[in-house]
Amino acid sequence: MSADGLLRRNAEPNACPVTVAVQELAHAGGVEERGAIFTRREVVEFILDLVGYTADRPLYTMRLLEPAFGAGDFLIPAIDRLLTSWKNARDARDPTEVLGDAICAVELHSDTFSKAYYAVVPHLIAAGIPTFSAKRLADRWLINGDFLLVPLAEEFDVVVGNPPYVRTERIPDVLMAEYRSRYKTIYDRADLYVPFIERALRSLTTGGTLGFICADRWMKNRYGGPLRELVATHYHLKAHVDMTDTDAFKESVIAYPAITVISRQAGAATRVASRPAIDTETLSRLTRTLTARTVPKSITGVRELVGVTRGAEPWLLEDSAQMALISRLEAQFPSIEEAGCKVGIGVATGADKAYIGPYEELDVEEDRKLPLVMTRDINSGHVKWRGLGVINPFRADGGLVPLEDYPKLRRHLEARRTALMARHVAQKIPANWYRTIDRITPSLANKPKLLIPDIKGDAQIVFEEGKLYPHHNLYFITADEWDLRALQAVLLSGIARLFVATYSTRMRGGFLRFQAQYLRRIRVPHWKDVPQRLRHDLKGAAERSDLAACNKAALVLYGLTPQEQCVLNGSGDTN
Repeated sequence: MSADGLLRRNAEPNACPVTVAVQELAHAGGVEERGAIFTRREVVEFILDLVGYTADRPLYTMRLLEPAFGAGDFLIPAIDRLLTSWKNARDARDPTEVLGDAICAVELHSDTFSKAYYAVVPHLIAAGIPTFSAKRLADRWLINGDFLLVPLAEEFDVVVGNPPYVRTERIPDVLMAEYRSRYKTIYDRADLYVPFIERALRSLTTGGTLGFICADRWMKNRYGGPLRELVATHYHLKAHVDMTDTDAFKESVIAYPAITVISRQAGAATRVASRPAIDTETLSRLTRTLTARTVPKSITGVRELVGVTRGAEPWLLEDSAQMALISRLEAQFPSIEEAGCKVGIGVATGADKAYIGPYEELDVEEDRKLPLVMTRDINSGHVKWRGLGVINPFRADGGLVPLEDYPKLRRHLEARRTALMARHVAQKIPANWYRTIDRITPSLANKPKLLIPDIKGDAQIVFEEGKLYPHHNLYFITADEWDLRALQAVLLSGIARLFVATYSTRMRGGFLRFQAQYLRRIRVPHWKDVPQRLRHDLKGAAERSDLAACNKAALVLYGLTPQEQCVLNGSGDTN
């Protein structure tokens, strides 16, 4: 069969919109656009070992699935193991008959598929498979298509791989709608690997095992909730290996990766390891520990946790002392919003060049612009406004202002209409072409607030007295009861970092995501329950930017024991 024939064999005879969208993805985009990240051989062998796909087993009687085989990082080692297992069995039957159903590997990108196909065939021939049989096996094993849409005839004993890292915004709307109709785990702004994991899990036989390496965001993020609930309800999280700051891939990645081993069977305990050295000896030794009947007491670096999967709740994989402190604080204190505070994010415009500029130079009516604060304005730990402003097209009640009532605003926006119309928010409702993505509420500018940048190594909490409107790269906290200066001291202490570090996904370099969903996890007492003297100490510490004093006051506020203070010292700087 020709390469062109191979690439067409899964195409629908009628070019429906979904098929067209799939074909566009199959023929377009570079490595980054496709979310292709290539895995080192040592890590691939490690994952195959963890899921039990080893040559000492009768692999020719099993079925292996790889959802996105790319350049063959997992596929070729799996084939090698399969052939070794088959040869050891001295089965004289035709290899096509024996091995034809042993592997199912899917790849969407046409050029990548073609290159891998023409690598597999000579690889099989070099292993002693006759040429005709090698081509037939490649035809049987390899599918050029969309894993989320192609039919899969049977269930699988093993699923392995490195699913693509693609934001859903990059997927054509018609295709995304089809995915959403099929996969209930696609929620909020989920990455494409979420439905990949869902389908892979649902493809397992009873007792079958999945071993994936991918970003760990879904394990704690909001969008991972439905997938976590699926795992908790029907599967067993057997092992989790944090691959942060390891050379797991052939190139560097921003997100923190993790290896997750999940089986379709009952189970309670999860074995957890972190940051192994990427060498064959270390990974082989770790495999033996993670797959042993029991973990020897003499082994360090592997922990066994119970109750990691709890419905849609984030997976908390930290050490037991840290989790005990978090549990105690969550049981004793209300969440920050239950204590009368509001957590939000600043305005996203969708076209900053059109809406944002030097405040004095924005040639619109005075009530149509607001002074804007951005991350660069607070890098020093204090507000140093650079003089930017943002245009506000909204009325006080939330509707858009009529442009005929604001000739300067109309002239400004009409001059930029082409750029504004190109945005998704404008295409969705053309009559509202001049709105910002987020509604602007002018009263927020006049409220004192705490400002927090998204990605930081430690909490950066900046007090803003109530003159500026936050940009979307800043989260904000306002309070009806708490004194904001006192609250600033609490959030500058190690307590805030403890909560965020526990629930947040990490980025390369150890940075945390100080996002609203994690900030809302922070527990604080009600303001009325804070003694007067402690109120004074907290406010004074924040006003002096005295982090040691912030931590000292926070220890008193939460009644931390000496042991809990030691835990906090391991999660943040309590001095």
